[in-house]
Amino acid sequence: MADQAGSGIDGMLLVDKPQGWTSHDVVARARRLLGTRKVGHAGTLDPMATGLLVLAAGRATRLLTYVTGHDKHYQATIRLGVSTVTDDAEGDVVSTADASGVGNSDIAAAVDALTGHIMQSPSAVSAIKVDGKRSYARVRAGEDVALPPRPVTVTTFRVDQVRREGTHLDLDVAVDVSSGTYVRALARDLGAALGVGGHLTALRRTRVGALDVNDAVTLEELAARVEAGAVVDLVPLDAAAAAILPALPVTPAQAGTLGFGKVLPGVGDALGAPRTRDDHTADAVALDPTGAAIAVVRRSGNDVRPVIVFRPAAAPHRGHEA
Repeated sequence: MADQAGSGIDGMLLVDKPQGWTSHDVVARARRLLGTRKVGHAGTLDPMATGLLVLAAGRATRLLTYVTGHDKHYQATIRLGVSTVTDDAEGDVVSTADASGVGNSDIAAAVDALTGHIMQSPSAVSAIKVDGKRSYARVRAGEDVALPPRPVTVTTFRVDQVRREGTHLDLDVAVDVSSGTYVRALARDLGAALGVGGHLTALRRTRVGALDVNDAVTLEELAARVEAGAVVDLVPLDAAAAAILPALPVTPAQAGTLGFGKVLPGVGDALGAPRTRDDHTADAVALDPTGAAIAVVRRSGNDVRPVIVFRPAAAPHRGHEA
């Protein structure tokens, strides 16, 4: 497998991350198993969390920024009546309250207020940088950090079960959220709205865009395949690009133009309304008639320009001079 990886393996690998592992731990393990250093991940999962971690190898790592921007689905458990410094079960308890009097109607109203387009302050122990230093590093150093709120979208916030355990309540919830939303911040804010505090005790990511955890492998399964000498089934570069980005079909001639890194004139309308130069939310993948991913493209006026080229056009054959 190492020889196959080292010879230019490209594609995405969907991993069902185990609890207790950091995302970096998973990447390091995948690098060893695939035999290549060129492996990255999209969308960090905290060590406490389990579920879908999207990895990419080789040229497919250039797609990771697009994976990160997709919406995500989580299953989680929120404990009401206990607040922690990290807003999850890994942090020290900072306050407790009797939540036994919180009714289901109170919960439903507070959940409804946290659904839709909202302003959310990220957890202070997030990886967001403050003056060049990670917020969580500042907190661990004893600093008080208050991150400014930012707009996020909570498409679904559904309470599936309420379990009453003495003075606290455990809520099993399902959420669909935009990129950049912190589920533990939802737990914190739900507890604050109900006046009893709250934190996250379990979190599992089951979907990122169109990518589903049901298609993922565990690290144990991955290791077993490698040790048995079996080929690791990555999502091929072409299929991965088509699953992540809108498709722009191109002719062989147009594919050649994009493959040389040149602008494709007069087809900008195919990518919708013009965006700013650095806005990648309307990018697409140019697919030739065989379904091969040629380039990630972006509208520029009425033209389309390549921003990532996967298959550079081959230099023309000149033959031998007489």
